[in-house]
Amino acid sequence: MKISFNWLKQYIETDLDAEQAARILTDIGLEVEALEKTESIRGGLAGVVVGHVLTCEKHPDADKLHVTTVDLGDGTPTQIVCGAPNVAAGEKVIVATINSTLYPTGKQNGFKIKKSKIRGVESLGMLCAEDEIGVGTAHDGIIVLPQDVPAGTPARDYFQLEDDYLLEIGLTPNRADAMSHYGVARDLAVYLKANGLPCKLKLPPVEAFAQDSDRKEITVEVQNAEAAPRYMGVTITGMKVAPSPEWLQRRLRAIGMNPKNNVVDITNFVLHETGQPLHAFDAAKIEGGRIVVRTCPEGTPFTTLDGVERKLSADDLMICNARE
Repeated sequence: MKISFNWLKQYIETDLDAEQAARILTDIGLEVEALEKTESIRGGLAGVVVGHVLTCEKHPDADKLHVTTVDLGDGTPTQIVCGAPNVAAGEKVIVATINSTLYPTGKQNGFKIKKSKIRGVESLGMLCAEDEIGVGTAHDGIIVLPQDVPAGTPARDYFQLEDDYLLEIGLTPNRADAMSHYGVARDLAVYLKANGLPCKLKLPPVEAFAQDSDRKEITVEVQNAEAAPRYMGVTITGMKVAPSPEWLQRRLRAIGMNPKNNVVDITNFVLHETGQPLHAFDAAKIEGGRIVVRTCPEGTPFTTLDGVERKLSADDLMICNARE
């Protein structure tokens, strides 16, 4: 099981560093098999800063290029040739300076920014798109920042990058209670308190959650209570599928998961936060407005997400709608 140390610290206040926490967890039975320092983005965006485009003129020898001068926060205009269609004077942009190394999204190898001449014009850096610095996948233009971001601000600070430590814990089958960040924090807190060491365990906050309607749009029916003693659901309205906020994406990436969207990501977050499995359904596609938890007859055909039809056993627990 993978545990992010930064994520773990959301649930326990302690002065322990990652190595100390790893030793204690191993001593109390949650064996840490590996401890690895990680970066939100490879290279940590060292040498990448916010720039203010002072001037932007057409390249004298290329229709699709522009020659810009950019203030990097030191008061000295730096000349940079840029091919992005959305570059313009007055913008705040992300600039990779000479000798910085970028690690583009989805690429194994990085590349170093060097002084160059592009069509005969000297260029002393690079104005960057999202995918070029590894913060996203967009490549339709350079990143344009809000006007109130000061020139010279390190990109690392602007994107709130953080170094982390990844703890690989080898759990035994009887320790499902520790199969989450909060579960690990709870065990760590017990050890610290038993040894008179300062710590404070913090439950995830739920004060903002409140029921605003008594309408039961979706009902839950458990037909096999032996296999599923409890199954709960909640209907949420007004949802819009969109990218998750950066803090959520950062938490998932820290444990090796790729963010998908806000709905999928929050179910994965809660699973790794509390150990509680979740699944989100589109209410409009639940036939009969009913979720039925049951087993099916031996040999019932079932097509999985990979498109393969499989035969169910009579012991396979299924989450169904009113029809199937």
